[in-house]
Amino acid sequence: MSISEFEMFQDQQRSNWVRLRTLVTLRWFAAAGQATAILVAVQVYGLQIEVGFAAMVIAASLLANLFCSFVYPENKRLSEREASFWMVFDIVQLSLLLFLTGGLNNPFAMLVLAPVTIAATVLHLRSTVFLGLAAIVLISLLSQLSLPIIGAQGEMLVLPGLFLFGFWVALTIGVVFLAIYARQVTTEMHTMGEALLATQLALAREQKLTDLGGVVAAAAHELGTPLATIKLVSSELMEELENHPELLEDAALIRQQANRCRDILHSMGRAGKDDLHLRHAPLETVVREAAEPHVSRGKTVVFKVGPALGAELAQPTIPRRPEIIHGLRNLIQNAVDFSQSKVHVDINWSETEINVRISDDGQGFPPSVLGRIGDPYVRRRRYTEDRGRRPGYEGMGLGLFIAKTLLERSGAKLTFANSRRHGHAGWAGQATGGAIVQVTWARSALPDPNRAPGRALGKNKPIDLWPTA
Repeated sequence: MSISEFEMFQDQQRSNWVRLRTLVTLRWFAAAGQATAILVAVQVYGLQIEVGFAAMVIAASLLANLFCSFVYPENKRLSEREASFWMVFDIVQLSLLLFLTGGLNNPFAMLVLAPVTIAATVLHLRSTVFLGLAAIVLISLLSQLSLPIIGAQGEMLVLPGLFLFGFWVALTIGVVFLAIYARQVTTEMHTMGEALLATQLALAREQKLTDLGGVVAAAAHELGTPLATIKLVSSELMEELENHPELLEDAALIRQQANRCRDILHSMGRAGKDDLHLRHAPLETVVREAAEPHVSRGKTVVFKVGPALGAELAQPTIPRRPEIIHGLRNLIQNAVDFSQSKVHVDINWSETEINVRISDDGQGFPPSVLGRIGDPYVRRRRYTEDRGRRPGYEGMGLGLFIAKTLLERSGAKLTFANSRRHGHAGWAGQATGGAIVQVTWARSALPDPNRAPGRALGKNKPIDLWPTA
């Protein structure tokens, strides 16, 4: 994946997920709820509260909403600083209202958790930590400083000291726990969304390359006959124009250019992938095509092909689907990148399964990530050694995720493991013999047209390179 694509998937605009209108709407509901709670407390239960000051605090929230509605457009998306400012405003506004209505003796104090939870889902870590600390500080102040709530009979409504301390501890833990939980869940969802988008881009690229190869190969096939005719006629002209040097040179030029056209078409497409007879190919052919870009990179790639015990000798014919080729290519690339000198690709089949086993003689998968292989953005913390083995490598940890996702889309099951050999030091001094990736398909997941009775590929559609209007 290129550097520009890498940067595209970075979490640079996390706060832009939320619109200002969303916060404004929530603030309208919050102000309505605050006003209703005060009216009920005063009119129904006869509680004595500083209604005037409380109304001023609620009015500040309403003025903030009006300001946002008139100054900013409805589709305004908040920047990091703007989102942090408005959430700090909400926390301070709620804390002032709680100060006027009993502090932590007010059961509605738990609402202070809401802005922190929202911040954890839309802001970066630094801003989330700042808002969480601000909320904890204000909660701590409210536990010590607040105006009391006076009951209808003139008594002060306060919690026992132990209950008040417990409520403060619960709110503090709630701020920390909900912030961490909300951020973790949101980050995982965002990460998975980015990774799936990268997978779709990789598959679309492979599909375009496949389609392009088919078009070029079809053009090469159709132009082969006229180019051969031009070459034949030019050769005959050269024989007849031996006594006319000036014309002989032109005929030789025609033949030379015909040969050049043939070479160009041959280099642009080696096989007509859109050809009906090449939409399916023997298993070994598909695997070798996937491995082709990496067989000449200085490492030895050894292919071993054969049936399992009791299976038929004929290789299964499988679809040449882009997700299969791209997925296997990623796995083989990873093996070549981290191998010492050799990569083994074992291909075998039985009556019920098709297996491709890719192993290398490198250090194997790091034990710390072996159980998480296949998750997006999984890589070791210290990956400077990776750059030594893969010069210029700045990967996102998406290669194995993309390979796993694409191959599972084709019906495959993948297992990852490390082999073990004595005398070979792997991660943290453990004896390993390199990484192993096993890809297994059920035969029913990759239908073989040769095994379907009475079914044939049929004729190719005629290709009209010069369609008439």
